[in-house]
Amino acid sequence: MAARKAVSTWNGTLKEGKGVMTFGSFSGPFSFASRFEEGDGTNPEELAGAAHSGCFSMFLAALITEEGKTPTSVRTTATVHLGQNDGPAITKIELSCEADVPGLAPERFAELAQSAKEKCPISRLFAGTEITLKAELKR
Repeated sequence: MAARKAVSTWNGTLKEGKGVMTFGSFSGPFSFASRFEEGDGTNPEELAGAAHSGCFSMFLAALITEEGKTPTSVRTTATVHLGQNDGPAITKIELSCEADVPGLAPERFAELAQSAKEKCPISRLFAGTEITLKAELKR
């Protein structure tokens, strides 16, 4: 299996400092304000959400393909909540998925979506965090 790498550099104090996260062709600034307030830039939680939504969508597409169906689209949003749990912690992740899969029964889609939520590698990474799922099959 592949190994992936990301690099982050932080300069300065927590509140006044700034940093840059780099992985693949992405490079984005982050700061105290972008993480704990509404400042410009990215943050680790946003990137965790991107990883989770991408992983879930791909895993669900694989499960659908195993059923002999071809998904036209699988679109997932991951909302990552940063709260307190003996210090700052990711306290909840809400997955919201909308998929277009011709010929797939809604009941089977719901089962596959639940399986993807439980088994995609990023969900497994966050096993100690509450993860909710809202999955809708477009018709």
